[in-house]
Amino acid sequence: MRRTLLLILLALAWAIPAPAGIIQVVQASFATGSDTRAIQELSAYRASQGITPEYLEAFSWLARAEFQSQNYLPAEKFSQAIYTFSVEQLKKQPLDKEPHLPTALGAAIEIQAGTLTAQGRRSEAVTYLQEQAKAFGATSILPRIRKNLLLLTLEGKPAPPLDGVALPKGKPALLFFWAHWCPDCKSEIPILARIKAEYAPQGLVLLAPTQKYGYVAGGVDAAPAVETAYIEQVRRTYYAAVIDGPAPVSEANFTRYGASTTPTLVLVDRMGIVRMYHPGAMKYEALKEAVERVVKNGGTK
Repeated sequence: MRRTLLLILLALAWAIPAPAGIIQVVQASFATGSDTRAIQELSAYRASQGITPEYLEAFSWLARAEFQSQNYLPAEKFSQAIYTFSVEQLKKQPLDKEPHLPTALGAAIEIQAGTLTAQGRRSEAVTYLQEQAKAFGATSILPRIRKNLLLLTLEGKPAPPLDGVALPKGKPALLFFWAHWCPDCKSEIPILARIKAEYAPQGLVLLAPTQKYGYVAGGVDAAPAVETAYIEQVRRTYYAAVIDGPAPVSEANFTRYGASTTPTLVLVDRMGIVRMYHPGAMKYEALKEAVERVVKNGGTK
């Protein structure tokens, strides 16, 4: 009962000075197991600053916490509120004018779809995500929306084509979407190197698409040609054991595969059918099991 009242409490305008770094404060509150403090901090911030993009991103952490705790009713209510507030913000500024609003709105859409799916309303979740992809197709949150849509729909379907490299015909392929700034991608290197050593002799092809982000080391802004050269430098330094030559660089690939999370791993069988779609890192045992299934029997069993 207490959790279902969180949205009401968040609407209270407490006359307390706004804390600095509300997102970090809320995250720290959850890290210590204190959602009560998170509610208080959000209410105080709203009383002082109003509904801002930063407030909405912080608010999204409440929705995420409820969803992760399988409290789907409050998670759904929170995500709906964040969505409504975000749409109101869009009347004042474009979505990608600053970083907090896209994160908040993307989280709201993701949680809304997740709660529908968790409650056995998968077809509604797919329709909802398709509508959101159409509404926000020209914004930075499209890959995130597509990620959630593909999680529900891509396995068992033909793999989308890739720019800059062709999917192999008659061979299984493991796609590894990575980013030059991504520490989790580097952590996946020894796992991928081991998989490659074991299964490349059996026909597995490893493809490693990446994209430009507009900056290089240290977050320094960089022209496309400069960043492309930097990507190749990172590949040679860290990924030589996994990626044999220059990686295909294409933002379209990331959008097409919904690779808003790096790494994203996609396993395609010999017939070009997706057998695994996995945003995030994987442990060796889980990846080996999936690859073994595809290499040995085409992934159909």
